[in-house]
Amino acid sequence: MLVKRIIPCLDVKEGKVVKGINFVDFREVGDPVEMGIAYSREGADELVYLDISASLEGRKTFTGQVSRIAERIDIPFTVGGGISSYDDAARLIDAGADKISINTAAVLDPTLITRIASKYGSRFIVVAIDARQDATGKLLWQVTTHGGKVTTDKELYSWAREVQERGAGEMLFTSMDHDGTRNGYAVDTYARLADETTIPIIASGGAGNTRHILDVLTRGKADAALAASIFHYGEIRIKDLKRQLAEAGVPVRLDDPSPNEII
Repeated sequence: MLVKRIIPCLDVKEGKVVKGINFVDFREVGDPVEMGIAYSREGADELVYLDISASLEGRKTFTGQVSRIAERIDIPFTVGGGISSYDDAARLIDAGADKISINTAAVLDPTLITRIASKYGSRFIVVAIDARQDATGKLLWQVTTHGGKVTTDKELYSWAREVQERGAGEMLFTSMDHDGTRNGYAVDTYARLADETTIPIIASGGAGNTRHILDVLTRGKADAALAASIFHYGEIRIKDLKRQLAEAGVPVRLDDPSPNEII
């Protein structure tokens, strides 16, 4: 089996890491550079940096800060926020990003996925999807843009299939209904996404304890679990989490990988 990944997420606003609930009520948590270094040392498999207000404010991601983080960590580094063109992608890759994540721009112009993938390769592009369940109770998932502020007419599963067809190498789905609640991931939704697509899925939104992460990586069939609050506040240490997952039979990369692990 392929190893499952544990990914801390740095939601950055005005140059500081913040955390909110359901995409609102943000509180400052710390410095992105210092936190990135700490997570790299703690055994994180990757790091995600999302400039969460860039698209809403109509500006570009803070390139200088991205460069400072990239220079100090030795794990794959994904950067998103305010990316809307080839040039934006190139600028961040040149700054040290291993992968770029697009969300709003992909919804507004789906051909951007194909154009970036054609130039850099699918492995360089992650399409992030933020969605909430329809308030009518029909259990539909509505895709949103601009940091969750704008609801679109796109539906989660059909959009997920489209981003795969257009060349995305990975998908990062965040349930806005679960974000920051610590009540667990939308496990059944991830399982259905995995059944309907073939690209790796990063689960985001709702992690509150080790059991939640175990559930989304097993029952939810996710390839990676992304979390913020539980790591930012020191409630769960990444090395301890990965050890517990390994004990539960989940293939994860430990400090000394087994020769049988597929890297």
